[in-house]
Amino acid sequence: MNIHEYQAKDVLRKYGVAVLEGKVVTTPDEAEAAAQDLGGGLCVVKAQIHAGGRGKAGGVKLAQTPQEARAYAQALLGSTLVTHQTGPEGKEVHKVFIEQGCDIEKEFYLGIVIDRTTSRVTIMASSEGGVEIEEVAERAPEKILRATIDPAVGFGDFQGRQLAYGLGLPKVSVNKAVAFMRGLYKAFTECDASMMEINPLVLTKAGDLVALDAKIGFDDNALFRHADIRELRDVSEENDKEVAASEFDLNYIALDGSIGCMVNGAGLAMATMDIIKHYGAEPANFLDVGGGATTEKVTEAFKIILSDKKVKGVLVNIFGGIMRCDVVANGVVEAARQVNLSIPLVVRLEGTNVELGKKILAESGLDIIAADDLADAAKKVVAAISA
Repeated sequence: MNIHEYQAKDVLRKYGVAVLEGKVVTTPDEAEAAAQDLGGGLCVVKAQIHAGGRGKAGGVKLAQTPQEARAYAQALLGSTLVTHQTGPEGKEVHKVFIEQGCDIEKEFYLGIVIDRTTSRVTIMASSEGGVEIEEVAERAPEKILRATIDPAVGFGDFQGRQLAYGLGLPKVSVNKAVAFMRGLYKAFTECDASMMEINPLVLTKAGDLVALDAKIGFDDNALFRHADIRELRDVSEENDKEVAASEFDLNYIALDGSIGCMVNGAGLAMATMDIIKHYGAEPANFLDVGGGATTEKVTEAFKIILSDKKVKGVLVNIFGGIMRCDVVANGVVEAARQVNLSIPLVVRLEGTNVELGKKILAESGLDIIAADDLADAAKKVVAAISA
């Protein structure tokens, strides 16, 4: 789960991480009042969407007066911001964050992620702040510093000092940097975050370190432990179909292709998408119904797939272990009848109760294309949508 910048800064503030004062607003009048409350001088007006690259897309503006803050907020609110992370459809701006100005000396990058190679939390830092870290990794990978944290020991101050000196921070700021990283690491671990990114982390002319921007992503599987964090969810920033899927504990991710996929198991789902691409088409979604799906769950999954207007055909690929093929077949038949299915449907079943599942499909009276294996299924669905 992702949250907005202003929410991320509220979380970090609780852990002693230095952030600037600001107020989130939803109207131009509120923006002007917020700017006035922050001193009436220089402030920053920031569009609040779940995507990076806001500055380049015109979503971050410097305002010299409260009246100017009002004008910028009026232009941003209700507009659609298109960044490299939103895709061409962009995201509508519903809120803006009015934040204090800052006397910047230099900008840096600081992030915490879980490194899958080492299976450990890793802090990354770079002197190239204010730009996407992917650009730095491609252009100058030597400028990305890393510190891998031993979970039995936790963050060590010596690691913070190594990163601080590696960034070229002045001596008077090194201990401040260590404290900043310590707070960030504590927030990361205690909140079960999956990613924290401070970009830019700024060194002020007074030698302080401040999070000028903040992004946090949380582990969905750990949210049951954090009722306060769950309340920060903004479903207006999420794909409607993904929100609907989450209500039925379905793992769904919307994609841009034309073949809807319903599969049990993440690995099999990835293989299904790969083989669809291999035979010349594109998947419209990733959808893992899990190992213990019911007929109702399968029905809802099927309806969510078909709610995507880009879907021209559907491939159901089930390998029944815990999941029974007859349950899937009943769900597919029920959903197809409810939505008056009018596009090609290819079903490949194997495993527990497979013969019963095939019998249910065959006797349904629906125009369902049976497939013997994964390659056969992919060929048939690609051919069906091309006919």
